Amino acid sequence: MPSHLIAAPAIEPITLVEAKLFLRIEHDDEDAAIAALIAAARQHVETATRRALITQDWRLVRDAWPPGGVIHVLPAPLQTLIGVEVADDAGAMHALDPQNFVVDSVGSRIAFAPWTPMQPGRAVGGIVIEVRCGEGDTADAVPAPLRQAMLMLIAHWYEQRCVVAPAAQEIPQGVAALLAPFRRVSL
Repeated sequence: MPSHLIAAPAIEPITLVEAKLFLRIEHDDEDAAIAALIAAARQHVETATRRALITQDWRLVRDAWPPGGVIHVLPAPLQTLIGVEVADDAGAMHALDPQNFVVDSVGSRIAFAPWTPMQPGRAVGGIVIEVRCGEGDTADAVPAPLRQAMLMLIAHWYEQRCVVAPAAQEIPQGVAALLAPFRRVSL
């Protein structure tokens, strides 16, 4: 199920001031580089854990409804269902009432049982679901271990700027340990 980011987070979980304090940098010469590292660290943590750290909107595209009536939403955690559209035989999209779906924010799932929604009229990409995901709107909503993992990644990448050095390619074990409890695995 392809996912597309349609509204990026409004803020980063780590501010430039926090990152510079962690890096022990007092000058402003590298602010742009550090800001880029902050965004890269957030994206790395989100990819590794399959979680959205700060509130963001995603578009999920499906070819068919799942047989069990439950759609697992990634990235987690699911905050709300924004909308659902299904293509008819002519390719026109029709909105379905979000009230007909059950949103499980804890399990990051959407269920449509006991009713069956309209079947898509095209074989590929006939179902479009828009969701809002994320730990919350503020950095305080992000679990502390994930913020710490970001800070450690920022420091690692700041010190290891050479992309060909083996040490620059490895993620520090401390980062991996902080991310491990938050990883979402599919069975």
